[in-house]
Amino acid sequence: MAKAEKATAVAEITEQFKASTATVITEFRGLTVANLVELRRSLGDSATYSVAKNTLVKRAASEAGVEGLDELFVGPTAIAFINGEPVDAAKALKKFAKDHKSLVIKGGYMDGKALSVAEVEQIADLESREVLLAKLAGAMKANLTKAAGLFNAPASQVARLAAALQDKRAAEAPAEAAAEAPAEPAAEEPAAEAAAETTE
Repeated sequence: MAKAEKATAVAEITEQFKASTATVITEFRGLTVANLVELRRSLGDSATYSVAKNTLVKRAASEAGVEGLDELFVGPTAIAFINGEPVDAAKALKKFAKDHKSLVIKGGYMDGKALSVAEVEQIADLESREVLLAKLAGAMKANLTKAAGLFNAPASQVARLAAALQDKRAAEAPAEAAAEAPAEPAAEEPAAEAAAETTE
């Protein structure tokens, strides 16, 4: 590869590092061209999967300010540059690696931090943003429905509810007052009994 071509390749990889939300470093020794096409298809639009020489990737990572990955750039290296939701791409890579033992996940990089294989797999095990948003929307919808039902209730129903709460508080007040009243000293009990006997 000519010097100019190397410089262009490094510049392109550097831009990919800078533009991606996360990256996953893999070794693809033994994967066929058809396997690579299948893997890229499984990643969809969420990531680009690039095969590159380790010397070029190291230079590009350094220029992009990405640190802590040099030890991963050995053997046949390919990088998934994730542009969208990291969870979706990590899921696709984990599933593909499970079905194709030739793909080995070596680590990754996200939020300015190098990721171990275990951390990449933990990300893959999370629910996607869309699923979490759908669950949140469902929970909010249920609560909003309850609130809307209360707001739409007839004024008489709201008044009865307020009266019932007021009655409940009034009933609880004497009990609370009795509980808070100080108990009479034990020494006074014999005097009370003596007074009762004299009246008899």
